[in-house]
Amino acid sequence: MHQDGITPAKIGNYTCGPGNPLLLIAGPCVLETRDAAIEIGLRLRDISQEHGASIVFKASFDKANRTSLSSYRGPGLEAGLEILQAVGEATGLPVTTDIHVPEQAEAAGRVCDLLQIPAFLARQTDLLVAAAETGKAINVKKGQFMAPGDMRYVVEKLRESGSENILLCERGTFFGYGRLVNDMRSIPEMHALGVPVVFDATHSVQQPGGLGGATGGNRAMVEPLARAAVAIGTDALFFETHPDPDKSPSDGPNMVPLDQFSGLVGRMLAIRRGLEAL
Repeated sequence: MHQDGITPAKIGNYTCGPGNPLLLIAGPCVLETRDAAIEIGLRLRDISQEHGASIVFKASFDKANRTSLSSYRGPGLEAGLEILQAVGEATGLPVTTDIHVPEQAEAAGRVCDLLQIPAFLARQTDLLVAAAETGKAINVKKGQFMAPGDMRYVVEKLRESGSENILLCERGTFFGYGRLVNDMRSIPEMHALGVPVVFDATHSVQQPGGLGGATGGNRAMVEPLARAAVAIGTDALFFETHPDPDKSPSDGPNMVPLDQFSGLVGRMLAIRRGLEAL
């Protein structure tokens, strides 16, 4: 245990937790082409250098929980991991992706510095155990149907399976049909479980099923929620960003335009510095 009784998490060369720099996890929702991913990754690298920010590149090789069967899911495990490896090599940034079944963990762990467990799968024991066995850091998104305190069992499963680098992620809670809300108390409540906490500003503004056969959202609310999360003490922020979100095959309504991302990062870091000066 370290500051505030929280064990920091190591992701590549970064350390996430109280007393450490604000971690930013950012990238497109889903991988499209190698060139597109590297283009976004290089811009994120430049933003990292511009602000002295700790940025992890994220993208999914398979969106296994799309609303419609006909929706684009991604290039798949093998091709997707090849792209993620290329991004890491081109940018020097740590990379992360989500896994959906235990059989994907080992391969993803060979490429990624951080493995993400999707919110709908936060209780899947075999998946958590397989992720822990890779030895890589793990970010588990709190299920939209779960109370913050219930994530203690997720932490127990991971720790008892050998994981030492655990993050929990707040990403909104179901509020009736087609809407999510954030209870910011979840950030200190999950901190009380002894691990760093991530705030997912992109998926918190989703409107599940809001576009009929696809998920809608409201990107105008991304920054206000991110500001609140930094103010209450989150250790990391998660954003999806794309050069042209409205043409993204997944989560476009929730994504930050890439040309606006540097300004957003600067404002988040300024809030963090202000809190540290208090």
